[in-house]
Amino acid sequence: MTDTFDSLPSTEDLRTRALDALTRLGATVPEGEGLRARTPITGEDLLGLRADTPEAAEDAVSAARAAFICWRTTPAPQRGQLVRRLGELLREHKAALAELITIEAGKIHSEALGEVQEMIDICDFAVGLSRQLYGRTIASERPGHRLAETWHPLGVVGVISAFNFPAAVWSWNTAVALVCGDTVVWKPSELTPLTSLGCAALLARAAEEVGAPADVHRLLLGDRTLAEVLVDDHRVALVSATGSTRMGREVGPRVAARFGRSLLELGGNNAAVVTSSADVDLAVRGIVFAAAGTAGQRCTTLRRLIVHTDVADQLTDRLVAAYRHLTLGNPFDSRTLVGPLISADSYRAMQDTLGAVRADGGEVLVGGGRNLNSQAPQAVYAEPAIVHLDRQTDRVRQETFAPILHVLTYSDLDEAIALQNDVPQGLSSSIFTNDQREAEYFLSAEGSDCGISNVNIGTSGAEIGGAFGGEKDTGGGRESGSDAWRAYMRSATNTINYSGRLTLAQNVNFL
Repeated sequence: MTDTFDSLPSTEDLRTRALDALTRLGATVPEGEGLRARTPITGEDLLGLRADTPEAAEDAVSAARAAFICWRTTPAPQRGQLVRRLGELLREHKAALAELITIEAGKIHSEALGEVQEMIDICDFAVGLSRQLYGRTIASERPGHRLAETWHPLGVVGVISAFNFPAAVWSWNTAVALVCGDTVVWKPSELTPLTSLGCAALLARAAEEVGAPADVHRLLLGDRTLAEVLVDDHRVALVSATGSTRMGREVGPRVAARFGRSLLELGGNNAAVVTSSADVDLAVRGIVFAAAGTAGQRCTTLRRLIVHTDVADQLTDRLVAAYRHLTLGNPFDSRTLVGPLISADSYRAMQDTLGAVRADGGEVLVGGGRNLNSQAPQAVYAEPAIVHLDRQTDRVRQETFAPILHVLTYSDLDEAIALQNDVPQGLSSSIFTNDQREAEYFLSAEGSDCGISNVNIGTSGAEIGGAFGGEKDTGGGRESGSDAWRAYMRSATNTINYSGRLTLAQNVNFL
């Protein structure tokens, strides 16, 4: 693998660039103690930030609840104007926000720009949605009666987001929640506080310019104790949490215990099936991006490749050759395809998995090492790995949030689908095939059990028009497009009697 460490910026340069980006975004930086902004590009701290307290979190929920009382009565198309203005500001400041994403999350810059574009896209979607919060009319069994279903704002939405999409996931929730008439309190990852300051500053500016209440959105910076306030506070109607399955097992029961709602986007262990009829050139391109993109740190990253025996050797050889030409290093350099891992813990997890796979008889075909650089000895640049296995082991059934692609083979499509489904997670899946029957079977009820099932593309790179989420240990939540908006509202069934007579349902006679 080649590298671009010759162009690696210094920590001081990255600090200057981050502060300049925040200035352009209109953000005030709360410098102080309690939280450190860090960059994985060099592995060093950028600056200290003042962390919020649990008491401040409770105050934020109170303010958001008070703002909701006003915001819920604002006509939905007017609420859409706030999101429209946010989308305009994102277009105007796309470069500055993408700069922060690359500095804090380590994404290559084209992916960071793509994340901001995703935010713009969801704003466009939500603005249209503000005029399409449709209910329905239902036929009544009683003469002179009408049944209707109406939708109303839900309340305060608590958003808990992860480092790997430090801005987009917030926007999915916030843009839709705001047009639905909700207010938002956001607890971002401790690893990406500067990006969240930039996002919050743009939304605050949009609110001021359109005359929306300032407290329709509140930001909390700090550790997990702030997230626990959102999880446990009965005034938070919906908790939308993105993270590990372990985190979801804590959040879900605690929210349910107070009869709140939760929307969980948890782990993925995604697979692609490559059939004997597949276009191998197309498959190679789709697989490499899905498996190595974002240094393997997407919930939709391709982690398992299930290949028909007829094309297994050819495809594996092509993939190994492609991996050897991946460029590792400075995510701001246009030559780079793979940036740093977020932390040394991620690399340790990667090595633990590779060790377990070797112990189970697997063979590492390429990658797996760490590229140490004298300019940034604390940063973690890991070479994406491909591992060949003769069976799906228990370790492979667990998600490792690092760039490891496990290759398995099959001879019958039912066998491939069984392998695809034989993991606890159920987020994303794909099949590469030129046989329509294979494609349709994979998409059927007998096929993939995931929330996302693709044909002739990889497992990552979802569009905002479709609902995003998965099944099983992935949590069952749905965000972004389609009718995911319903999670942010409450429905009411209305019976309207215009007959002038009281007629009971089911022909009941009482008086």
